[in-house]
Amino acid sequence: MKTNGARFLENLGIAFELREYEVDTEDLSATTVAKKIGMPAEQVFKTLLTTGGPGTYVFAVIPGNAELDFKKLARAAGLRKAEMTPLKDVQPLTGYIRGGVTVFGAKKNYPVFVDETAILFDKISVSAGTRGTQLILSPDDYMRAAQAQTADLTKDLPHAGSPEGHAA
Repeated sequence: MKTNGARFLENLGIAFELREYEVDTEDLSATTVAKKIGMPAEQVFKTLLTTGGPGTYVFAVIPGNAELDFKKLARAAGLRKAEMTPLKDVQPLTGYIRGGVTVFGAKKNYPVFVDETAILFDKISVSAGTRGTQLILSPDDYMRAAQAQTADLTKDLPHAGSPEGHAA
């Protein structure tokens, strides 16, 4: 299925693969999508719309198995703070629904910050702009097409011996 994301990349002459999968509206997690398309979760990037306050929006693109660190994102984007945009605002702001958000062809060109781990892979997967379809392309092509910057955006995983590693 041709999506806005696919058309956007075609217009730029960027090579990509479309990979479709069965959608479970009860589980839209990137780790589930990764299993369905046969890629490791750390290579399947989720696109999150965040806000730094009224009228300030930033896309954060992070590995499917990671959690966004809002302080790191705020620092990278030059914001005082960052938080998730309320779900009810995502579609009016981007034109996409949860589980199908992509930076390509969004209603506005918000700044895009991609977790630095993206460059470790030959190919990454991102939503094509609809649930059930992923775009697979090189991180360099993604960065160029998204006019993105890389930054360390994810929470550091607690080490087994640290207090954070234990349930309270």
